[in-house]
Amino acid sequence: MGSGGLELPPGDTGDTGHEGNSTDVPPGAVSLARPMETGSIGPELDWNAEAWLEVRTRAQRAGRAYIWLNLVEQRLRAVVAAVLRPIYEPVHGDDWVVAAAGPAGQEWVQRAVAVREVSRRKGYLLDPADDNVLSFLTLPQLRELMVQHWPCFEPYLDERRDVELALDELEVTRNVVSRNRALSEAVLAQAERASAKLLEILGAGSDVPSARRLPVDAVEDLIGDRYADVVAVHPDRVRLLRQFPAEDLFGGARRLDAIGIGLNLLVQNFSGRRLVRLAESGCRVRLLFLNPASSAVKRRERELGIKRGELSRAVEMNILHMRRVRSRLRDPGAFEIQVFDETPRFTAYLVDGDGSDGVAVVQTYLRRTRGMEAPVLVLRGGNRVLKADENGEVGLFDTYREEFEVAWADSRPVS
Repeated sequence: MGSGGLELPPGDTGDTGHEGNSTDVPPGAVSLARPMETGSIGPELDWNAEAWLEVRTRAQRAGRAYIWLNLVEQRLRAVVAAVLRPIYEPVHGDDWVVAAAGPAGQEWVQRAVAVREVSRRKGYLLDPADDNVLSFLTLPQLRELMVQHWPCFEPYLDERRDVELALDELEVTRNVVSRNRALSEAVLAQAERASAKLLEILGAGSDVPSARRLPVDAVEDLIGDRYADVVAVHPDRVRLLRQFPAEDLFGGARRLDAIGIGLNLLVQNFSGRRLVRLAESGCRVRLLFLNPASSAVKRRERELGIKRGELSRAVEMNILHMRRVRSRLRDPGAFEIQVFDETPRFTAYLVDGDGSDGVAVVQTYLRRTRGMEAPVLVLRGGNRVLKADENGEVGLFDTYREEFEVAWADSRPVS
């Protein structure tokens, strides 16, 4: 080695194997990497199952947060354009965003202009709809435009403080997601609440009427068509009622169709007095019970391993309770009760199933599992993304609604 150079110590002088082996270390060299097993990156760099679970959890949380942030940013961009463009565009043309930013926003709006020009030159703009300065503004910059021109937005938005508080909460999440840092469950929940509140303030989501009963989840709204109207799955009815109480499901309904063995979700969780008020307010109710005197009830009792007559008495009590509710109504014809004799296959509660505001709760009957313990599907009907594809296939909501109608036509009324 030349003068002034660093002389490395000699390598291992032990047995290095056969001459010509590609793994041999030449004399005077230092091996910095140890041999690794084929297909392995080495234990120092491996991720075990626990590490993989952690990074997948991080990615899932970040993905949910990103979708909410994306929806809020798009909605805020649309609101800013709808309010400020008519004011500035007639005078400033395509530079209306620059004019609206004014001297206070000169720095960040010029940066957005520069990024737009670079994107143009490099071909990053794949959609002509994004070829404008407004599309390159970040959430804080859109907020700044709104704050600067609040008198212009005031006729449309009630509370400036609510808007700014929601945006403050989202800024924490935006910084975490943009830098790919860990997002805690608490911060994600806060971001989802703030996003939903902000979208409501900004007038988004009004085209999904069932959102008042079952709030639209950001992820569901984007990929819900993959799952044929299913918007939630719960392992049992207890967890369903914890997140989706009976009052939220049935309250304010204008139509209620239910089919099942004993309809306990309705009868035991929604009081008779509340049902009377619901019917008197105009809700039309059709309840379809399994006939307590049918052989299907006896087969179900054997499946569940319960005493003979126990299930039939429970169903009969539920029917009697609903008859008392019906007797208190001015229009008993709006509250129909019928029974069927066929083998029960599922229980379903279809709320407002005849319109664009439909929500359904469905459980299938398992051989040795009581209804309280069976898995629950929550379906959203009406104007979901998936209504009918090119092959004519529809979502599960319509499938269960049709099943109800067939069963109702073959059933008998209860006097």
